[in-house]
Amino acid sequence: MSDKKLGIGFIGSGFIAKFHLQSFVSVRDADVLGVWSPNHDNASETAQLARTLNVGNARAYDSIAAMVADPAIDAIWLLGPNFARIENVQEIVDAIRSGKGTLKAIACEKPLARNVAEATRVLELVESVGLMHGYLENQVFAPQIETGRSLIWARGASATGRPYLARAAEEHNGPHMPWFWRGDMQGGGVLNDMMCHSVELVRHLLTKPGEPRESLKPVSINGRIASLKWSRPEYAERLRKTMGKEVDYSKHPSEDFAGVTIEFEAQDGTRVIGEASTSWSYVGAGLRLSAELLGPEYSMSWNTLDSGLNLFFSREVSGRAGEDLIEKQNAEMGLMPVVAAEPAAYGYEAENRHYVNAFLGRVKPMLTFHDGLEVVKLLMAAYQSAEEARTIELPVVGIENFKPAVARGAWHP
Repeated sequence: MSDKKLGIGFIGSGFIAKFHLQSFVSVRDADVLGVWSPNHDNASETAQLARTLNVGNARAYDSIAAMVADPAIDAIWLLGPNFARIENVQEIVDAIRSGKGTLKAIACEKPLARNVAEATRVLELVESVGLMHGYLENQVFAPQIETGRSLIWARGASATGRPYLARAAEEHNGPHMPWFWRGDMQGGGVLNDMMCHSVELVRHLLTKPGEPRESLKPVSINGRIASLKWSRPEYAERLRKTMGKEVDYSKHPSEDFAGVTIEFEAQDGTRVIGEASTSWSYVGAGLRLSAELLGPEYSMSWNTLDSGLNLFFSREVSGRAGEDLIEKQNAEMGLMPVVAAEPAAYGYEAENRHYVNAFLGRVKPMLTFHDGLEVVKLLMAAYQSAEEARTIELPVVGIENFKPAVARGAWHP
């Protein structure tokens, strides 16, 4: 495929699919040609957006199998809900086994699956038909992260020693869709939804550029979870009104805050620390991504709300609620930061450029489903640590059978 464009089909038509579409405006050698969603109208709208953005002559398909069967589709971007992950991948694999299409690769949004058993099954299915695979983790591709990491290791670490502490956080006021809020569907709460970003980011920052991800081995983890905001009666009622009666945090809450501390061991035996936190209870202008990397005589910091562009609107300026200033926007008045070109700032452009090149055979995928599985193992170990209120040594025996209490409806904060 190295001498042609990569034909891409999307599974999913939600918020994240639109972010990916916007990023493909700046990605060469790829066309988004298809979209499938269980809601055909949504798939048609997403396909129309692809055509409007001129990122491909996309059309909506009636089934995943039909999209896979189209010889123009070389790769699938799996962007749908994680509760449908195995079902979606099984349909892809069944189509390939029946001789349909010429699919070569698949990329999957975070998390790879809801638990270790499901993530293992996804990996097994994909490899059973010989597909290349890439695990989509946009934050490690964010331009400020890549520039800062490279300079820290080239200048600071080379002179005074490797970094010893990384911190990362993702925080906002809650997801767009009801299924995210339901532990039984999503597999947990904010830890399962967003900690996958932060634990991989701290590992990335602490890993020397050019060395494999496996050069830094996690040896212990301590996790904590809490429902700080959304199980309070007035906010539980707000959730019921906005997300539907099935989202009832007075009876079946999920965690809206999570924190983990991971101890890693480098190949030379040095121990380093990663701290990560995630929240659906953050109150601020909107989505805040942040990170720090510290070593003996240096440090770096990143905060997406320090965007370099701020707008002020007085009380006389009224307008409808939206997300035209920043993702998960929480206000339309006062001094507000604006993140220009969010798909680039958050790493989606560089991420998709990388995986297009990987699937065209030009580079090795930075992260694969094997890495996605390791992230899920860390998430499940963090849940187990939180439930048992203790630090857990890694790897955890029997983690493939673990299902968080939040996912089982048995968590009572």
